[in-house]
Formats: sequence, structure tokens, C-alpha cells
Amino acid sequence: MYYHVRFTMASDKSSVTVEPTAAAARRGFSIRFFLPDGSPDGMKIVEKSNWIGRAIVCPRGAFQDLKQRPEFRKTGVYVLMGQTSPDDPPTAYIGEGDPVGDRLTQHQKTKDFWTSAVFFTSKDDNLNKAHVQYLEAKLIERATETKRCKLDNGNAPTLPSLSEADIADMEEFLAQMLLIYPVVGISVFQRPEVAAHGYLLHLKAKGLVAQGYETADGFVVLAGSEGPKDHVESTHDYVVALRQHLIDQGLLVDAGDRLRLTQDYTFSAPSTAAAVMLARTANGRIEWKDDQERPLKELQAAAAGAGA
Repeated sequence: MYYHVRFTMASDKSSVTVEPTAAAARRGFSIRFFLPDGSPDGMKIVEKSNWIGRAIVCPRGAFQDLKQRPEFRKTGVYVLMGQTSPDDPPTAYIGEGDPVGDRLTQHQKTKDFWTSAVFFTSKDDNLNKAHVQYLEAKLIERATETKRCKLDNGNAPTLPSLSEADIADMEEFLAQMLLIYPVVGISVFQRPEVAAHGYLLHLKAKGLVAQGYETADGFVVLAGSEGPKDHVESTHDYVVALRQHLIDQGLLVDAGDRLRLTQDYTFSAPSTAAAVMLARTANGRIEWKDDQERPLKELQAAAAGAGA
């Protein structure tokens, strides 16, 4: 069974209040999903047009089926993912294997947190041990930078010694992987990107100000945004846990009588972003407002009407 998905990213010529980035210049591409067992919830083989790589997405429950796949015996780089609830930061473990199957078999026996594995191999068998070590180190570096997951890796590996040509090849391979990860549900490697269109929004409460904007990936709150140090008693547990995660990661730091965000951070939704920054339960579509004090809900409704 095959599914074809076409993604197109292009700049919007409408007026903007946020500076566009290179993301606005991306071109469309095709991705093919093959479901070996015919089940949308089972294993998926993912290929991108005009690319030598191949991704395998496997729920933990389908691990025995995965062992029969030829990719299981190839050299590859993998990510194990697990999440206790949709609102909690996911836990990730990044590794490499030659073959990748040996390492995955070990993790099937010894690591409890993960519920799915995603690994990349090469269709033409051009990846070697040093190549996947390079990819592993780069992915760990990026996950450490974005801080969008609890990284289960103990230490950050050093980059292996590669030729200039091999480094160029692996950087291109990595770029293609980073395009596919969000398509298969992994967003922990994505950096916040300034929207090519939309509005810069703010929260104001008790003299504190936070700024951000909505994207297809969620809601980005900008570095320097401020929030209360203490949450109100009725705050949802997941908000309390997420605030603590950001504090532990050094993303929310003590700034005297307030907490301050140290880098741009993408939350899953406007309400999650508002609740974390206000330290209380919040409806982000009402709390986030533009410079004319129009709430996000009104801006979304106006945008929907304009496109009708």
C-alpha cells in the first residue's frame, strides 16, 4: 500500500509583521509511504523523491516484523521516541549501528521508555560506520540545542574524522533527514523559524511581557519573554511539569522577580505557550494579542474569512 504526500512551502506576498527566513523559499517535494503490512498503525517505509536515503518507522509492537526487513541489517542512524502524554516533552535516544538492527535489539531488551523507532539507511549501501557516527553526533547536537525533548543519551559523542567530500555528503544527507522527521511525527530537531507571514503577538500580565507568533509547527515564544516565577495553585499538572522542564534545560532562568526565556522556543499550541508564560491555565487564542489588542482568535477568524 502506498501513500503519496506532496508538501509545498512558498512565500506569501501579503503584508508581514515578522521578517521572513530561508524557510519561505523552500520548494515542494514528494514523499512516498509504503505500509508493508497494510496497516496505517504499523511499520512504514519512507522515501523522498530523488534521494538515496530511506527511513523506517516502527512502533515497538511491530519489532518482530522489523527484524525481517533487509534495512534491519544495514548501517544506519536511529531515534527512539517515547512520551507519557501529548502535553509532556517527549523522551528521545539517538544512536547509530553497523548494522542498526543489533543496537535496536539491545534497546528492545534494556530501554523501557520508547514506543517507536525511526531509523535511516541508504538505499545504495553507501553509508559506513563513520558516516552514521557523524549523523548521530549532529543529531544529538541539534536536539541539545533545540531542547524540545528529554535526551536519554548520557554523553555527546565527538565528530569522527571524515574527508571534506564525506562531510559535504553527510550534511546533505542530514538536511534530507531533517525534512522527513516532522513528516513522521518527530519535531524535536526543529528550530523555531520566523513565520513568512502573520502577526507578532504579545502577552501582558503584572508588568511582564511575552512575545511570539503562530506557525504550522505550533507557537513560538521569543527569547527575552517574561513570566511569573510561581504558578497558581489551579495550574494544570502538565503546565507545571513543562515549566520545570524548561527551567531544568536552562530555557527559563531566574531574572529577579520573574523568569525569562533564554532562546526562542516552540510550544505545541498557543494555549500551552500562554499557560507556561502566565503560570496559570490559559486560552491562548484569547490571551495572545496583536499591537491593536486583537486576540489571536479574532485574527484567525479574519484570516479564514479572507481566504473564503
